[in-house]
Amino acid sequence: MIEPSVKKRCVLCGFESELIGSSIRVCVKCLRDRPTEALRFVRNTRSRWRRSIDFPTSIPHDGKKCFLCINECEIPVGGMGYCGILRNEDGRLVPVTKSFKEAYLHWYLDPHPTNCVALPVCPEKDHRGFYNLAVFFAGCNLDCLFCQNIDHKYMLSGGQLRDGEKVSLETFVRIADQRRISCVCYFGGDPLPWSTFTLNASRKIKKRICWETNGLMNGSIARQMASISLETGGIIKIDWKAFDPNVYEALTGVNGVKAIERLKENVRLIHSMDERKDPPLLVVSSLIVPHYVDELEVGGIAAFLAEIDENIPYILLAFAPQHLMHDLPTTSKEQMKRVFESAKAKGLKRVFIENVWLLS
Repeated sequence: MIEPSVKKRCVLCGFESELIGSSIRVCVKCLRDRPTEALRFVRNTRSRWRRSIDFPTSIPHDGKKCFLCINECEIPVGGMGYCGILRNEDGRLVPVTKSFKEAYLHWYLDPHPTNCVALPVCPEKDHRGFYNLAVFFAGCNLDCLFCQNIDHKYMLSGGQLRDGEKVSLETFVRIADQRRISCVCYFGGDPLPWSTFTLNASRKIKKRICWETNGLMNGSIARQMASISLETGGIIKIDWKAFDPNVYEALTGVNGVKAIERLKENVRLIHSMDERKDPPLLVVSSLIVPHYVDELEVGGIAAFLAEIDENIPYILLAFAPQHLMHDLPTTSKEQMKRVFESAKAKGLKRVFIENVWLLS
């Protein structure tokens, strides 16, 4: 393991810093300015990692098409989508549970106030004595090098269901209907590959429904999620990883151009549906990865949000070294100050810093 204090050299320009990730091997400037050369290094890293857990090394393009997200996987018979959840069984797309009425997950009761991404605007934070039903789904349509919850991939490694729980729709609704539960939050991984399950369950649950998602779902799913959260008093929490398409691909493994376009579409859509303002229907967050998610990335996201509505809450999350970016330090106070000021300078009124205990 490479220690965070060890300087690494960008293999393209020679820039030296302890903040260059050994999994990426290049600096953020080269990702932006020399993407054709720069991205090949991280693509090789990600392919090796995904091969080690028997996941597709790239988005499949030879089979039954899935339309859930921007990846639009074309899954061959007997194969799986990039998310690891959807499989092609005899020409029919089904989840790993074999039924859209079952999901593979962990769930637990989290007492209020929780460590919610949207905590600064969360209406449940003062409801002590009640609980959030935290629903951690296996699988994700991204493959983030810095993933803060990488267990979601290991739950599916080797094509097997490991260390999770297969839960039916009926059982899940009964769990959520407990009187001490005041809200439900879907996260993971990402709830998107399980959207058939979550949408059907949410229509039966009479609780506040929130989603933590990368925001890359198709417009129909985004509209349905937002409609449910609007009706129940919940929040759509979109985790926007980066603004530059090449930085986005390096960090997540998917097409950055398509991702940024879809994020813009879904942010506009969800915001347009917000009829109440308090709590806001939409909250956007970014994990401040050292070196890579800098003031240019945050400033780009903030400028786009401010053009729509200067009051959209934007949450800046401190980073903890995890997964393939374990060799980076936590977010520094200096970097967080720079990105915070960049977001404010773009005109956003409601910018918040969370996970402050991680700042170094």
